[in-house]
Amino acid sequence: FWLKGSKTSQHTFASHLHPPLVFFTMINARKKILKEKAVQPTDLELEVAKALFDIEVSPSSDIKADVRDVLICKAEDMEVKNRIALVVHVPFKAWKSVKKIQGRLIRELEKKFNKKHVVFVAKRTMMDKNTVKNGLKFRPRNRTLTSVHESILEDVVAPSTIVGKRTRISVDGSKLLKVFLDPKDKDKENMESKLATFSAVYKKLTTKDAHFSFGEE
Repeated sequence: FWLKGSKTSQHTFASHLHPPLVFFTMINARKKILKEKAVQPTDLELEVAKALFDIEVSPSSDIKADVRDVLICKAEDMEVKNRIALVVHVPFKAWKSVKKIQGRLIRELEKKFNKKHVVFVAKRTMMDKNTVKNGLKFRPRNRTLTSVHESILEDVVAPSTIVGKRTRISVDGSKLLKVFLDPKDKDKENMESKLATFSAVYKKLTTKDAHFSFGEE
């Protein structure tokens, strides 16, 4: 199956491992990636999957039992000023497992990926207004564009929580969403240094501009 990918890609992923653990690690890491049939994972996705598998089998990890149920479907690097953000997309069916340990999981992956800012986002399916034509009697609210973007916003800022939002409309008609996070989280997990990352990732995923701060300023 996935082993049909390029030898170079496989070598890049496994070059730092030692036989006979190479094959075992690669096979088990690959099981944590959910892709459509015939779609091969990228090197970055394999690295993320391997990091998750390492946590899963680590005797000292206090979240290893929960990580067993964590899957990913995509991983991508995004440039954020002078830093790279690692955005990990999770199949919705596995999102509950991620939410349970999101803060600790982010912390563990940031150690493994050279202090990149790690963001987890659930993969959600949007439905347009023509769903009735497609055989559905109504469109579930959680499948609307507005609802999906609201959920993405909550995903991006985790493990912090949103305590307020305002929309500012400029004279030219452009909109800026001002998002206020819980002030109690300001000094936790380097959260203050991640505000620019939240803005960049949210913009990339939704095309909408947002400014993040702590408390209603």
